[in-house]
Amino acid sequence: MSPAEPPESTEFVDRVDGYISRIDGFIAGQLPDSPDQFHQALRYAALGAGKRIRPLLTYATGEALGVPADILDYPAAALEMTHTYSLVHDDLPAMDDDDLRRGRATVHVAWDEATAILVGDALQAMAFEILAKAPVEPPIIRNWVSILATGAGHGGMVGGQVQDMAGEQRSLTEQELRQMHAAKTGKLISAGPLMAAAAANASEAITTSLVEYGHHIGLAFQIKDDVLDVTQSTEALGKPQGSDAGNRKSTFVTLLGLDESIRQLTTHYGAAVEALSAMAQSPPEGLKYLADYIANREK
Repeated sequence: MSPAEPPESTEFVDRVDGYISRIDGFIAGQLPDSPDQFHQALRYAALGAGKRIRPLLTYATGEALGVPADILDYPAAALEMTHTYSLVHDDLPAMDDDDLRRGRATVHVAWDEATAILVGDALQAMAFEILAKAPVEPPIIRNWVSILATGAGHGGMVGGQVQDMAGEQRSLTEQELRQMHAAKTGKLISAGPLMAAAAANASEAITTSLVEYGHHIGLAFQIKDDVLDVTQSTEALGKPQGSDAGNRKSTFVTLLGLDESIRQLTTHYGAAVEALSAMAQSPPEGLKYLADYIANREK
């Protein structure tokens, strides 16, 4: 199965801009808004233009499972804040030392390193604060907290970043590279669908299907990132082109070559769509659209 081009007009794609505006507005409402420099740095980081893939996956799963968007605003915002904190910290000189993110100066460049560290810390804490305020039963909140902590912690995003930094010192094997990105990218991408499933009290079969979908779409997302890092310009990407190679990181392209990376992207895309078959006779429209978008995006 090869990636299909995203359809020109579908019901979900017609709602994408609305969902992005919705989550941006919700996050803006959670942030302090004052002339205080730290508060301005928080808003700068959290409200910068981004793809909002994790919130969109949350809302798309909610559509498939009948969970209202006003319930999913909370996990969607928590995921986006967690993702943003990770970017702020990844950009620091001690990590990737990048000066550009989402088409503008990174937080440590626009302010300073100490401010960037504290902005990331605050966003991480606020993610869990937002979940605690959600208008749902306490067991759902506990489940959400567990999913987010697992996806972001030592066995997920943070653990994957540790492996990523180790890959600057030596070439990772293909298996190590997969394990690293399954943790660093895949676990947090999977968290949105899983949090929507928890809110819907979804069956074990549906939850398992969403775990499989998230695993494969997470790897597809990362492989596409690695491909774009060598095929697109800094202007198109909104971040430094070739920064992974500059940091001597192991990537799918440096390890497998461009052609094999694209082949594996296609394989993971197909597996992600196939994993959705347990949810319905045809793949849920929103999740299928997002799989298509991830596989075919240009930045």
